[in-house]
Amino acid sequence: MILSIFNFDMWNWIIIPILIFLTRILDVSIGTVRLIFISRGMKKTAPLLGFFEVLIWVVVVKQVLVNLKNPVCYIAYAAGFAAGTYVGMIIEEQFSKGKVVLTVITRKDSSELINALKEEGYRVTLTQGEGSSGIVNILFTIINKKKVFEVVEIIKKFNPKSFYTIEDVKFASDKTIQESRFKYLKGFPLLRKGK
Repeated sequence: MILSIFNFDMWNWIIIPILIFLTRILDVSIGTVRLIFISRGMKKTAPLLGFFEVLIWVVVVKQVLVNLKNPVCYIAYAAGFAAGTYVGMIIEEQFSKGKVVLTVITRKDSSELINALKEEGYRVTLTQGEGSSGIVNILFTIINKKKVFEVVEIIKKFNPKSFYTIEDVKFASDKTIQESRFKYLKGFPLLRKGK
């Protein structure tokens, strides 16, 4: 029994699968960050991350192919991908700062939805349009990314059959917020607008 412990190939059955698992987490997480950077138009950083992502992937795949007779390597590869996806989601949450525009299209009267959104502090713009089934209400609101699920729940509560889209906003000028911050200073002569 002691001889069988010493004959056990610890490198191929434990260390290599652990390294495959950890490096797979790293390359999948880098891939998530790369996609975030692509969506934000970061043209210099995204390709650099892509280089390291693929380099790590090639090294990992080589180790799996070298150890084809070791099923633990397959499991480590798949588990590393799953764990990397989870880590990537956590990273994406940390990057989810910024704003999105949420567009809601509904045939139903949207006054309750608008009031609910306004009560929660969201500003809403309403316009009408014509869809394939007739006149529709189109609502626009710009919100922080972290509030998306909260707003979607409000939409589902008041207009569950409505169609909505969510798009990233690279820049939004928000003069109403800036004006409301300084409205208590409007009486001062230096802050009055010229004629």
